[in-house]
Amino acid sequence: MKIGIALSGGGMRGIAHAGVLQALEEKNISIDVIGGTSAGSMIATLYALGYTPKEILQLFQKYAKKIAGRGKFFIVPNILNSKDKTGLRDGKDLEEIYNHIAKQKGIENINQIKMPLVIPCVDIKDAKEYIFTNYVPKGEYFHYISNISIGKAVRASSSFPAVFNPCHMEEHAFMDGGAVDNIPVKEVKKQGADTVIAVKFNADPINEKSTMIDIIMKTIDIMGNRIAEQELQYSDYILNIETEKMGLLDTNRLESCFKEGYDAVMNHWETIQEIIKRNEKQEL
Repeated sequence: MKIGIALSGGGMRGIAHAGVLQALEEKNISIDVIGGTSAGSMIATLYALGYTPKEILQLFQKYAKKIAGRGKFFIVPNILNSKDKTGLRDGKDLEEIYNHIAKQKGIENINQIKMPLVIPCVDIKDAKEYIFTNYVPKGEYFHYISNISIGKAVRASSSFPAVFNPCHMEEHAFMDGGAVDNIPVKEVKKQGADTVIAVKFNADPINEKSTMIDIIMKTIDIMGNRIAEQELQYSDYILNIETEKMGLLDTNRLESCFKEGYDAVMNHWETIQEIIKRNEKQEL
């Protein structure tokens, strides 16, 4: 039986996904298929490349501040009236970092990765979803892209509106896939997974202390809720990670967030184990 995992977006709190993977490894659960959107794509790609969960945490601790940027938010008023800028950052740092990390494993293109990997994003030019993957499902070719560099794929899926500029590639202008496919359960299923664990976060509540980015995140969360509900119907288990308030680009709580993902699995392990065993029996 093949086990798949679908990781949602969530900004820097996405490092909690690595904690989830660490806990599953300790419980001797082998992941055969992995997919992720936005921050989920960042973790899913590193894991598919062969990095361990603890190595993923170390990479985030090393590169997170460069990816997130610092001292950029004062330019927001200018962005609103600018024809040249459509986000706080262009995303090139993220692309270069991931290309560098992939090359450490001798990999440049997503089609060189062995573990089945799916990364959703949306093209804002034609308003359609595209899937970056190393294995195009049999009989399905439209909207699947397998010839793309690791850095470009992750950058495209992680180009959160208003924070990152669209990621341009040929005729496409890719943005964060969260509004159309924030938890790619169905795509993980298409890769042959018999049991799929969906991992998600709840957006922080909005109050008088909320920032512009908090509001944007909440808006996209609301927009994507119905689609996410449809996706989650295909999952065998939904693991919701409870995290303390952590901004989209907050890099100060990476280790504690990793632990929150780890604890989420441990606290629900009996249920997860029962579902896996039940599905194994059904496969026999």
